[in-house]
Amino acid sequence: MQSISPEIIFRGNYAWEKSLPLISKLTKNPLILGRSIHTNNLRNKIFIDLKNQNLSVNSAELQFDCCYEDILRVKSIILNNNNDSVIATGGGKVLDSGKLIAESLNIPCITIPLSASTCAGWTALSNIYTKDGQFIKDVALGSCPKILVYDHKFIQTAPSRTLASGIADALAKWYESSITSSTIDDGLVQQAIQISRVLRDQLLIDGEKAFKGQYENDPSWRNIIEACGLTAGLVGGIGGEKCRTAAAHAFHNAITQIITPNKFLHGEIVGVGLLLQLRLEEMKNNNKLANQSIKQLFLLMQKLNLPTTISQLGINVFENNNLEKIADFTCRDKSEIHFLPFEIHKRDIIKVITNFEQQIIKT
Repeated sequence: MQSISPEIIFRGNYAWEKSLPLISKLTKNPLILGRSIHTNNLRNKIFIDLKNQNLSVNSAELQFDCCYEDILRVKSIILNNNNDSVIATGGGKVLDSGKLIAESLNIPCITIPLSASTCAGWTALSNIYTKDGQFIKDVALGSCPKILVYDHKFIQTAPSRTLASGIADALAKWYESSITSSTIDDGLVQQAIQISRVLRDQLLIDGEKAFKGQYENDPSWRNIIEACGLTAGLVGGIGGEKCRTAAAHAFHNAITQIITPNKFLHGEIVGVGLLLQLRLEEMKNNNKLANQSIKQLFLLMQKLNLPTTISQLGINVFENNNLEKIADFTCRDKSEIHFLPFEIHKRDIIKVITNFEQQIIKT
């Protein structure tokens, strides 16, 4: 079985308003799930608009990332209120939580991304973390969301940092899937890889312009937010797990094991993981183009104000046994790092991170 896409997608300006008649048919007693104080106004608008449709509406807020404690608490709220759907509104952690909660209760999920930071509004996948933000595992879901509302008016209220993060995360689609799946004799997988290549090109060409753009008046901005939030999800939907993650996300998952005072977005950490993956390909797979790709990505990431080293994520890998912890988690048995077409050992991770953190990338 393969879950390729949400059943229905509304996109563009005022997509939310256009979706209301269908949402009103699907649900009579929804629960709106959110988290960030910065999205309060949007969630209040969604709440009021649903009330005006004569729906009985409840709301709940996550206290942490997509973690078991929050999931159990919100499930209890839904059961007590007899809610018949979850409307997840926010970033990737909120969307992942809403999808997982809805599936566990066998009720529909409607996703309303409020930034372009990930493609979580699209996918049949939820990433589980601890309360402290340490990655635990990803959970494959039985279906994509019932409805995805990708309203450009909502997305444009998000900080520009979230778009930069989304660009880094979406770029990983090509660099990960092209190395893990290029020899797979499956038409859909090969088509997904080609979509991810076009996606990469678009992000490299228009990413900076969109980051500095004028929202709906700028076609670059419109195209890039949809590339991050929609096309990136489509790649995983068509290609399946073979086109989702590899070393970049394996490094992300390992880096989150080190708790730091400052919170970094998913794509910000994936971007650093992407540079590390390319160094690993150069070192272990004799990839002659890896250094050129690093220089290209490094320049773009600088222009997007993205971190480019683990130290810029607030972690000194040479203290507190951090390097060992990251290497151990990266190489654990179920790690995505083993999707690479060459063997990876703990010593390889230690070597590539040590060299990476000690050198200055020459552009």
